[in-house]
Parts: sequence; structure tokens; C-alpha cells
Amino acid sequence: MSNNIITGAPGISRPVRVLVVDDSALVRQILQDELTRDPMIEVVGTASDPFFARDKIVDLDPDVITLDIEMPRMDGLTFLRKLMVHHPLPIIVVSSLSKKGGDIALEAMEAGALDVMCKPGAAYTVGDMSVELADKIKAAARVRVEKRQPTTSSAVDKPQQLSMTRTTNKVIAIGSSTGGTEALRTLLMPLPANAPGIVITQHMPEHFTRSFADRLNEVCNIEVKEAEDGDRVVPGRALLAPGAYHMLLRRSGAIYSVQVKSGPLVGRHRPSVDVLFKSVSKYAGQNAVGVILTGMGADGAKGMRAMFDAGATNIAQDEASCVVFGMPKEAIAAGAVHHTLPLNAIARKMLSLAAQE
Repeated sequence: MSNNIITGAPGISRPVRVLVVDDSALVRQILQDELTRDPMIEVVGTASDPFFARDKIVDLDPDVITLDIEMPRMDGLTFLRKLMVHHPLPIIVVSSLSKKGGDIALEAMEAGALDVMCKPGAAYTVGDMSVELADKIKAAARVRVEKRQPTTSSAVDKPQQLSMTRTTNKVIAIGSSTGGTEALRTLLMPLPANAPGIVITQHMPEHFTRSFADRLNEVCNIEVKEAEDGDRVVPGRALLAPGAYHMLLRRSGAIYSVQVKSGPLVGRHRPSVDVLFKSVSKYAGQNAVGVILTGMGADGAKGMRAMFDAGATNIAQDEASCVVFGMPKEAIAAGAVHHTLPLNAIARKMLSLAAQE
């Protein structure tokens, strides 16, 4: 599998032009009403299915598309794959909050979508999602999406497997957001089965994290699972914070585990990278390695600084390999990073650091 095909693009000084594609007239109206509250976003049109969307893309030349997945005539996933081959644009998937929706949304991100959001509903109000979606749209507008080669298979090529001569009791803490699903797969796939215990916060809605963890578990040498309260952090296992819940590291004697709990949004996020990293600074200290990957905003910068001050060694993904160089940039600016590396060099480096006494 090739690395992400998305590279940074210059910022846009005018309002971001958005096309909303969804088969529900109600959802189209809600998204249009909410997004136009932001003066830096202009909803230039809406479409009820991919066929109407295709024509409006040609006529309206949008900067970003919000895309439903389950639609009549042509499903959103098929449309996205065609679009990425013939007319690539930044796509944010706005999907239903369901296990099925999570599985399909992950396929969409593997096919080139930048991010995924839940439709407003009982579990996710319009107010909760509108500001975050607007932020994602403005970040997506700064990303240049290149054409993909047509493919008939989503199979993943196994990278060269790394190795460790011994297990360690170090803890690796990873934070990521926009572009993080592909970055995490690139990072975790080459790890050996005895890799140090890993805790991960990836900004992703509820239900989607379970699907994502299951997908990673299928292609990685280590076990990857959506974290449950009390799960132990042990070599050969990566625990992913569940969507809509914070995850914190805990320690009892020599045993590390995680606490999974609800609570207020932190920096507009739940799960929050800062929440995880600050707990790692408290309970692991110099026994930890921190990694901050692609993502918009500043979540993780304060927590990574706390890890730095507690003696952890920290790595940031470099700008050239990031989809959005937001979170790593803020962590670097906070003086919280020891090493800034391209994505394909981070796995080897973090294993090397974890092997040090």
C-alpha cells in the first residue's frame, strides 16, 4: 500500500465553497443552515445523489464535498472511488451513527476521504457537530488531493516487519486526528508481536472506533482493540480510545491499565489526546514514548508538553507526510518534541526509544 496521496496545499483566503451530498432533504437543509453560519464557508449547492452531485461538481467547482454514504442509484463509496480517479476533491463523510455506517465510512477513508463525521441525531446534536464540521471543512480546503489509480482491490500490502530483541515495560502513547486512520495503519502494521503496550486516541465518532480497531487487528501483527475500562496495557497490544469516551492510563504497581470514562469535551474533543497524554505523564513519565500524528487543531500539545516535562521522549510527524500539519505543529511549538520524522520512519524510531533503558 502506498503512503497517503494527500499533500498540503496553500490556504484559501476566500470562503470555502462546499457541496452537500445527501439523500435526505432534511439533512441537506440542516447542514446548509448550520454551515452558512460560518462566514468562511459558502454552501454553493446540494445534491440528493451522486448523479446530481457529478453535474454540480462540474458547474459549481466546490472546494470541499460533504458526502453521505448510503444513497439511491449509486452509493457514496462507489461515487467517491470514481471521483478520486477522475476529479479528486477533499471529501468529508457525514454518515449515520451505526456499526454498518462505521464499516463503510472506514472504507471511504481508505478510498481517499479525509475525515468522517456523524449525522446529527439523538446521540449527536446539531450544535455538537456543526462547529466541528465547519472546522474540518476549513482544514480540508487547505489539502491538495491527487488522483488515485483505479483499483479493484482494497488489499493492503504488508510492510517489512520490524523486530525487537526483547520485550519492555515501556508505554507508547499516540494521538492523531484528520488523516490519522491511514497514518495509524502505516505506523502499526510493521510492529512486531512483542512491541511495547500502546495506547491511542484518534478523533473518531462512537461505533466507528470499533470498526477501525477491528480492521487494524486484521492487518497488524499486534492485537488492536477498542479499549474497555480496565483493559491492561501489555506488550503486543494496542488499545484505541472508544469514540465519545476519554481514555486515561492508570498504574497499579508494575501493571498498567486504562480507564475509559465519559465527561465533558476537552478542546471540543471526546476522546481527547490531551487527556490521554496528561495521564501518561502522571503514571508512566520517563517510561513512556509519545507520538503525535497528523491532525487539525492543537489537541495533544499540552499533554505532550506534560509528558516531555515528566521525562518521556516524544516524536512528531513531519509536515511533508502529514495530511494536516496542525497537531504536530502545535506540539513542536510548545517545545514538547524531541524528534520530528516522516511517517514511514516513526515506527522504527519509537521501537528504538522503547528498547532503551
